[in-house]
Amino acid sequence: MHNFDKARNELLKKARRTRTYPLAAIAYYGPDDQLATKVTVGIVIQSHEVIAMNEWSSEQDVRFSAAINQQIVDFLAQHHVESVAMPDRIIGCPHEEDIDYPTGSTCPHCPFWKDKDRWTGLPAG
Repeated sequence: MHNFDKARNELLKKARRTRTYPLAAIAYYGPDDQLATKVTVGIVIQSHEVIAMNEWSSEQDVRFSAAINQQIVDFLAQHHVESVAMPDRIIGCPHEEDIDYPTGSTCPHCPFWKDKDRWTGLPAG
């Protein structure tokens, strides 16, 4: 088994567990719904408070990066995470509104996401 398989397997295994705290919320972002170039991980405690957050980016698909998956597993271990919540899809553009482009507008770098519902990938509206 490859290293990325082992780390990714560990993440998926934690995602199938009953939701216990501390919990990690993992979200993948990309220029379209096929390539995840950014992953964000937030650690949530019982009061629903985010106590730590980290993100990783790559030109390659972060879901299949051995190094990134291992860093995520290490981050989860550091915070004693018991379970993981993550959608089964890429949920939007990796750029941040009001940081990478003006609030209220669409990302000029990721036209794929314009007028799309990030949770379904279907046209919004």
